[in-house]
Amino acid sequence: MVERIGSGGLQREAILAALRRQAAEVDQVHQAAAGVVAGPATADTAKPAFAEVLGEGLRSVDTEVKAAERLPEDIALGRIDDFSEIAARIKRADLSFKFAMEIRNKLIDAYREVMRMQV
Repeated sequence: MVERIGSGGLQREAILAALRRQAAEVDQVHQAAAGVVAGPATADTAKPAFAEVLGEGLRSVDTEVKAAERLPEDIALGRIDDFSEIAARIKRADLSFKFAMEIRNKLIDAYREVMRMQV
């Protein structure tokens, strides 16, 4: 028999927490993208440069991947005993890495397009 998600209080809270965390991360990405799209910053509103935003994103992805690599050790030492937390961490690291690869691919495509332009 299939158990409904809403029937377990802990399951529901875990899902809601994951959704809140994901929404916060989406907001951060939107804010970073708005800073990049907005163009040069004025003296009144100093925004981070594209390189800073890109570097911060790469550090974030690196942190996620390293945390996923430590999962076997955490499981063996008993720090993590909840399978859903393990699955969520692995999926989060996987999605972060895939997102970074897509950005890299888009940057390479843009570079190649600029290089094809005739001056």
